[in-house]
Amino acid sequence: MAVAKGSVLVAMSGGVDSSVAACLLHEQGYEAVGAHMNLVHLDGVEHGCCGPRARADAAEVARIAGFPFEIVDLSAEFEWEVVDDFLAEHEAGRTPNPCARCNGGIKFGAFLRLAVERGFDHVATGHYVRTLHEGGSWRLVRGVDRSKDQTYMLHMLGQRELSRSLFPIGALAKSETRAIAVRFGLPVATKPDSQELCFAPAGDAGGFVRDHAPALVRAGEVVDVERRVLGEHDGTFAFTVGQRRGLGVALGTPAYVVSVDAAANRVVVGPQELLARRGLVADRASWVAGGPPGGGPFEAEVRIRYRGEDAPAVVTPRGDTFEVEFRTPQRAVAPGQSAVVYRGDELLGGGRIVEARR
Repeated sequence: MAVAKGSVLVAMSGGVDSSVAACLLHEQGYEAVGAHMNLVHLDGVEHGCCGPRARADAAEVARIAGFPFEIVDLSAEFEWEVVDDFLAEHEAGRTPNPCARCNGGIKFGAFLRLAVERGFDHVATGHYVRTLHEGGSWRLVRGVDRSKDQTYMLHMLGQRELSRSLFPIGALAKSETRAIAVRFGLPVATKPDSQELCFAPAGDAGGFVRDHAPALVRAGEVVDVERRVLGEHDGTFAFTVGQRRGLGVALGTPAYVVSVDAAANRVVVGPQELLARRGLVADRASWVAGGPPGGGPFEAEVRIRYRGEDAPAVVTPRGDTFEVEFRTPQRAVAPGQSAVVYRGDELLGGGRIVEARR
C-alpha cells in the first residue's frame, strides 16, 4: 500500500459508485473510513440509498476491502433540511429538487461538518464530477462520462466544500467503475442504480405528500389559459410545469401543465407551444468561485433540469439572485427546480428557479 495520504470519511450508500470510490481511496493509501448515512425513519423498508439492504451492502464492501465502517445518524438534519423543504416547496406550488437539497445540506453540509469536527482531512463520495485546483482556487468540472455527470446536483458547492472533498470516480466511465468493482470482488458490481425518492416508500412522492401534509389535499380547478374550467384536481402538489400525463382532462389535442398557482389552488393547462419561456429568475444563488464571473451580465450555458440540455444564455447576477435570458426560448421552466450555470465543462454556480418569464 502507498504512503498514507490523509484521512477521509467516505459516504457509502451501498451502491457501486460510492463502494468503488471508497475502495480506490483505500487502495491509494488514504486512511479511509466508510460511513453509511441513516437519513430516514422507515425501519425494515427498502427505500433506495438508505434502506436495510443498502446498509448491509455498504458494510460488506468495507469488510471485503478491509477498512472501518460505521453508521452515521443524520436523520434529524435530513428531516428539516430535505423533507420539510420538500413539503414547503409543494405548498408554494413549486417542484422541489430534494436530491440537490440533500447534496447541499446533508452530504456536503452536515456530513462534512461531522467529518471536520472529528478531525478527518477529507470527505469523499461516488459522484461523477471532477475538481481542479489552479491559481489557489478550486474549480468543479463535469465527469468524464457525460451520461453520468452529476455536477448539476452539486451546483451549491463552494471553495470550502471543494477544498475538503474527493471524487475518485469522476474520471471514469460507468463501465469502468463496474469493472473495478469486479476487480475488488465487490458484490455490488452489477447492482442497478437507485432511482427512488429515498424518503418516500416505493418512490411515491404524491403518496408521501398526502400522508405528511394532508392540508395540501384539497379540491381545485383545472383550467385552460382563458380560465375556462376543464376539470378538478385534489391537490396542486401532484402537478409540475410541462407535465402531460395524469391531468384528468381531455382537450382533443395534447395538453400540458402550463403553470401551477398554489395560492389560487388552480392548475392551468394548454398546448405545448405555451410552455416556451424566454428567461427565468433564480434565488439561493451559489457560485463555486465565491462570486459570479466579472462585474455584470455574462454569457454562459444554463441547464434547467438534470437530464436536460445546456442552453446558451445571458446571466445577470443580482446579489442572492440571478436572472437568465435564453438565446432561444426554453420549454417547461419549472419553479423549484435548479438553474445551473456552465461555461463549457466548468460549473460556475446555480440557484433555485422562482419565476419563469415569457
